[in-house]
Amino acid sequence: MNRYPLEIFWSNEDEGFIAEVPDLPGCSAWGATEADAAREAQDAIAAWIEAAQAVGREVPAPREVLPLENYSGKFLVRVPRSLHARLARHAAAEGVSLNQYVAGVLARG
Repeated sequence: MNRYPLEIFWSNEDEGFIAEVPDLPGCSAWGATEADAAREAQDAIAAWIEAAQAVGREVPAPREVLPLENYSGKFLVRVPRSLHARLARHAAAEGVSLNQYVAGVLARG
């Protein structure tokens, strides 16, 4: 099994889950379920590596993905004052803290 991290998401256009391999440009797979997409991604990774090696292209090593315990859940973001004010007004209108509001906006992507 390959050790490349996957990003799996639902695609309305493809009506299924897409598993992308960020370390291998253009490498992705489709599946009806997240598990199917992850399984198919292993074949896509193997094919990507084989094709790269056939043309003498360098194959990047899988990046290390740290466990969640290594993340505090806090980070500092500097924004323009006007954006800070707009976000604070939206948070107040929703009746939540600025942190809760921004976390919700980030979660929705």
